Amino acid sequence: MQRAHAQQVHAAQRAQATTYQQHQQMLWEAENARRAAERAAEADERERKRLYAEARSKRVAAANANLQSQLDELDNLLRTTLAIDDHIELERLKKQSTYPPFDPGDLGVPVKAPDWRRFAPPTPNTLDKMFGGESRYQRLLAEAEQAFEKAKAKHAAVESTRQQRLAQARRTYEQRCQQLDAQVASHNSEIDEFGAALAAAEPNAVVKYFGLVLGNSVYPEDFPQRYRLAYVPDSRLIVVEYLLPTVTVIPRIREYRYVKARDEVLSVVRSAEEIHQRYVEVITQVALRTVHELFEADRTRLVETIVFNGIVETVHPGTGRSVRPCLVTLRTDREGFTSINLAKVDPGACLRHLRAAISSRPEDLVPVRPVLEFDVVDKRFVDEVDVLADLDQRPNLLALNTAEFEGVIRDLFAKLGLETKTTRAAPDGGVDCVAFDPRPIFGGKVVIQARRHRGTMDVSAVRDLFGTVLDEGATKGILVTTSSYGPDSVEFASGKPLELIDGSNLLHLLAEHADVRARIDPGQG
Repeated sequence: MQRAHAQQVHAAQRAQATTYQQHQQMLWEAENARRAAERAAEADERERKRLYAEARSKRVAAANANLQSQLDELDNLLRTTLAIDDHIELERLKKQSTYPPFDPGDLGVPVKAPDWRRFAPPTPNTLDKMFGGESRYQRLLAEAEQAFEKAKAKHAAVESTRQQRLAQARRTYEQRCQQLDAQVASHNSEIDEFGAALAAAEPNAVVKYFGLVLGNSVYPEDFPQRYRLAYVPDSRLIVVEYLLPTVTVIPRIREYRYVKARDEVLSVVRSAEEIHQRYVEVITQVALRTVHELFEADRTRLVETIVFNGIVETVHPGTGRSVRPCLVTLRTDREGFTSINLAKVDPGACLRHLRAAISSRPEDLVPVRPVLEFDVVDKRFVDEVDVLADLDQRPNLLALNTAEFEGVIRDLFAKLGLETKTTRAAPDGGVDCVAFDPRPIFGGKVVIQARRHRGTMDVSAVRDLFGTVLDEGATKGILVTTSSYGPDSVEFASGKPLELIDGSNLLHLLAEHADVRARIDPGQG
């Protein structure tokens, strides 16, 4: 009994021990679970922070990639056009007549004819015939035939109406096709007329064609891409006034940086000098690109000389007034420009080679004097014909006599600050003057020759002027003409103390400095 009791006590103690151990195990597991949960939460927080920082870094990297993409686009303004043929094939502008398929809808489906089988009564069998079924069948057959005839008549009327409506729909369709043919023929006729006018070098057609060429040029979206064109057929000169983008096309932010410790995105601003350099590169590339596109598009040599004036339209930060300064200007002939390998040039060095004038601080709107003012190009050569030319009351320089013309030229240069003295009348109705510029250092003796001329001035006149300058020991020679100069004359005068003033500039100078509103009309001279 004692042994049994001892065994019971031991069993109870063992049971209590097992329970205790199980309780302790549960406590230990619970603590482990708590610690695991804390570690998981900490890991989750670290992962969340890592993912957040990674997302911020990627957004900054994307912003920097976008900045670099903008810069790459600006850096390659010139290069991107070199692989493109800028010539516009007029034949490709013509259209071909394309017609939609004729779809009459339900009218194209014939109305289903009545089927006799739906009307015919059942044929009586032998038994029916024996009990009067034959006579009943004959009566039903007569009624069925009558109904069938009515159905056929109704079907014929409906089908006739459908055929009429179908024929009308086809006539309407053919009329639409004829209208399309007429529109296409009219469009193609306009293309042919435009091509003929272009081949004849009519100024309006030339301006329109080169306007299409420049309109096809693809620039970044924030470029204004507006322009004016004027064409002088006598000298095959085209003048382009091109609206340049402002300095705002250069991104002000150089790069973005993410500071993880402060969870902050910093902006690194681009230096003023870098903005200046990049903006100069942009406007020089636009100038070269425009001239290249015009020459490349001209396969019939309508143009031998191009004058490019790049301007901006903006508000001057110092005055708050709207301004239109010219930032880059150049004059180049076909032979000199097309001999340049644009794929390998430095745009700025190339413009210097072409003797272009570039603003010293274009971002500050410092202007340069245009080679030729667009607004002084004779309006007869601009894209709109002056229909009131015959009623123009302004004095025609070509209609003046020698004394009158001499007085106009002498008064003009007197207004410009020169002391002029006529030496002799030229045999062509022009005038030769010797003038004195009273300014110290820059002044001195000036030889002025003015020629009333209708065609392009020959280069020999420029050579004669240079010889006179050397013979007279003058500091400068000025040749004024009522017409224009060819590329040979411009090339000869380049780098020499000579200044060539064509008819357009003469009219501008007279209006600006002598308050004389004149015109040059060869038809009334």
